[in-house]
Formats: sequence, C-alpha cells, structure tokens
Amino acid sequence: MAGVVGAVVGAVLWAAITLATNFQIGFMAVGVGVLVGFAVRLGKGIDKVFGYLGAVLALAGCILGDVFTIIGTLSQQRNVNLIEAAQSLDLSKVPGVMIKHSSPIDLLFFGIAIMQGYKCSFRRFSQREAYPG
Repeated sequence: MAGVVGAVVGAVLWAAITLATNFQIGFMAVGVGVLVGFAVRLGKGIDKVFGYLGAVLALAGCILGDVFTIIGTLSQQRNVNLIEAAQSLDLSKVPGVMIKHSSPIDLLFFGIAIMQGYKCSFRRFSQREAYPG
C-alpha cells in the first residue's frame, strides 16, 4: 500500500514541477523510482516480489506523472479546474500525446526509475539476521 501512495505522490510532484517550470525534467522519473522503492521497503520485504512490485509501481508512477501533467495542461489551456480537465480527457489519446512529447532519453530515465524501484524495495539485513547464532 505504501508503494501505491509513493507512486501517486511522486506522480503529483512530477506534474506539479513540470507544470510550474514548463519543462519535463527527466531525472524526476528517477526520483519517483526511489520514492516508490523506499515506500515498498516499508513492507520489510526480502523476497524478489518486493522488487518486482517496486519496479512496476515506479513505472506506473512515471506514467501517472505524465497523465497528471496532461490533465494540468488541459486545465490551463481550457481555463477549467483539474476535475473538469480530467473528466474531459480522452484516454484513448493519452498514449499518442505521451509519445509525441517524449524523447529517447525519457525511456532511459524510465528504465532507471524501474531499476531504482526494484533496487530500493529491499530492506537491508542486520549483521544478526545475516549470521544468526
């Protein structure tokens, strides 16, 4: 659950920064991945499933950040509130808009975000846990 919250918080921050600066900063994706990974780590997992969950949620947070940015842009362009902009969003056009406004470097940052979501999701062993007795 904490990973989902991390993905949503990261996505909101992504959109807010992008809308405030009128510039999408690629390394925000890495921040989303790290945030999600540390949130997933709260589950105290050591199994690979935690890493996979962190990776998937990191990617979802990045995509959601782009979607929130599109909603914010629609809100500004149409001079309506965010709820009205979200309701008017044609979801079938979102992938095309995302592709149109992305570059190959964005894929690199998404990949790094996925890696960070995976890597940061595992808790560290204490010396006692690693070598009991």
